[in-house]
Amino acid sequence: MIESNKRLWQYYQETEFLFTQTLSSQLSFAIITAHNPKGQILTSCQNRLLDRQLLLAIEKFNRPYRAVVGASRDRTHMEKSWAVAIDKLSAAHLGLKFKQNAIYFVDNNQLALVPCLFSQTEHQKELIIGDFSKRVSLVSELPDLDY
Repeated sequence: MIESNKRLWQYYQETEFLFTQTLSSQLSFAIITAHNPKGQILTSCQNRLLDRQLLLAIEKFNRPYRAVVGASRDRTHMEKSWAVAIDKLSAAHLGLKFKQNAIYFVDNNQLALVPCLFSQTEHQKELIIGDFSKRVSLVSELPDLDY
């Protein structure tokens, strides 16, 4: 289990993000998903249900948000996510609520990987993984994630 968590942590550091619109590099925001809690792959139906629950929780913050897809570099794994203008602590709590190993936080174009569940089990520390803008791909529409 520990070795698979180390692999997941490494994969999270390589994630790229698909957006349909550019975001200002001056914004601070979190990127959170509800898909595949604890790193366990669920069906598309289960993930859609969790995504709807996450969106309802995000809307309660009454802050701007936007759909985004987090993807592996080769696009073989993608997860619907949300970029939401909330503080890092609130985002980490939301990640915990939806049983996520980690969330991302962007501040001044710096992308950080912030542990949620992993902080309790693997003692992973928050990690700055580089310029957010270098990991963004603009697409005309987000991919349909029926897998």
